[in-house]
Amino acid sequence: MADREPRAELDERYSDPQATAVPWARASARLAEAELYWLTTVRPDSRPHVTPLIGVWTDDTLHFCTGADERKARNLEKNAHVALTTGRNTLHEGLDLVVEGRAARVTDPARLSVLAAAWEEKYGSDWHFDVGDGVFTAPGSGEALVFAVTPDTVFGFGKGAYSQTRWSFS
Repeated sequence: MADREPRAELDERYSDPQATAVPWARASARLAEAELYWLTTVRPDSRPHVTPLIGVWTDDTLHFCTGADERKARNLEKNAHVALTTGRNTLHEGLDLVVEGRAARVTDPARLSVLAAAWEEKYGSDWHFDVGDGVFTAPGSGEALVFAVTPDTVFGFGKGAYSQTRWSFS
C-alpha cells in the first residue's frame, strides 16, 4: 500500500489561472508533518461530529486513536466514513488538506508496535504507548482503539496562488 501514486486533477473553477496541480509528494509530506488533524465522523442521527486529534501518516495511511467510549469511536461503530483535515489557518499561504476515506480498526500487535513507535517519534515521550490486546495502552490512561484511514480521495487547497487539487486513489 505504501507509495500509492494517486491521479492528480486541478479544478480550474476554483484555481487561479497560473495555478498548477500540487504534487502528491508535497501533500503527503504535509500530512506527515502536521501536528494536529480535525476528524469528522457521523453520529447515529446523521449529524456531524468534529474533533481535533493527533495522528501519524505512514504507508499512505492516516492513523489516529481514541478511547472506546468516546463519541468518535461510537460513531465509527455505525458509520466508518470519515474526513480528516489539516492545514494552516491563514488566508494567503499554506496548503489545506482534506482526506476522505473509511476508518478501519488496527488490531495486529506488530502493526500497533510500529504505530506506537511512530507516535512517540513524532510527539515525544508524553505520547508513549504500549501494545495491549489489539489496543494501545498507557499508564493511567487506559486503552485506546487505533484506526487507519486509507484515502479514497484527498483534496488540497493551495493558498497564495489559489488552487484546488484532487488526488484520486482508485
